Amino acid sequence: MRASEDVTFGTSGLDRAAALRLDPGRLAAALIAGAPVLPVWRGKVMVEGAPETGDVRLAYRKMGDLVLSKADETPVFLGLDRDGETPVFALDISAWTPKSVDEAAVTAFLDPSVQVHPAERVAGAGFRELRALMTHLTKREAEISATARAILTWHSTHQFCAKCGAKSTLSQAGWQRDCAACDAKHFPRTDPVVIMLITRGDNVLVGRSPGWPEGMYSLLAGFVEPGESIEAAVRREVFEEAGIDVGRVDYLSSQPWPFPASLMFGCRGEALSTEIDIDPVEIEDAKWVSRSEMLEVFAGNDATMLPARKGAIAHFLLHHWLSDTLD
Repeated sequence: MRASEDVTFGTSGLDRAAALRLDPGRLAAALIAGAPVLPVWRGKVMVEGAPETGDVRLAYRKMGDLVLSKADETPVFLGLDRDGETPVFALDISAWTPKSVDEAAVTAFLDPSVQVHPAERVAGAGFRELRALMTHLTKREAEISATARAILTWHSTHQFCAKCGAKSTLSQAGWQRDCAACDAKHFPRTDPVVIMLITRGDNVLVGRSPGWPEGMYSLLAGFVEPGESIEAAVRREVFEEAGIDVGRVDYLSSQPWPFPASLMFGCRGEALSTEIDIDPVEIEDAKWVSRSEMLEVFAGNDATMLPARKGAIAHFLLHHWLSDTLD
């Protein structure tokens, strides 16, 4: 697919500079010299501006800034930004507790709340849900945000050695955790997920999960199991969720999806059957939608159905299917 890397969170050419992960002296010097650090709180990145105005950008701070004062570990090195020579970092400050947190909002499908650190002096700067920001960021900022959120979430959920249970420590500039008790080394994990544009003639298969906003439908998706190929996962997931047999499967595009740490493999599959038999444990509903009907949905003219979220690979694949630009 020629436009495959245009998907949100697709590569911006960020130099990950993996060799620098082995040079703590240079990275420490960069932090002392004022290298940019992206504050992250419970998976929410700090930005200036607001998505509703269309003017939003990542809010980097320097070590020593009071916003960064509450951190359990050292900053994670993300790569070389800007001129290709400036190290950029991210730091989890989830140890900071705002005076008031609406837990229902923070754990909602799309968290609308904004947390503002009391030490912040820039008007409009606050922690916002990345799902609400992703289509407003530059390609580079989107990649940096996705990387920061995924790697810091991994650290927050892998504090202890999976081999012996002892507390592990951050190493390799944040790309490894070491266990001093048994010498085990642990590395960030990414979960492979297939998401499928399943078509039959001029119709596409869509479904919805419980808890989604009313009327929202998207493409079917599911985790790839151990020992399973992408093609086999596509066929299994579609049959398990909707009872549809799938024949030919083709890869189209991928998307890093840091919610919390998945890599979405966007595929196209040809349905061999049409009768839907959903698994109510997996999904709430599934249905075939014609191209003309989906065009109306994307145009906002269907009061009963909402399109897949803009910025998600499902929206990206459906858009290209409607535009006949999947090749």
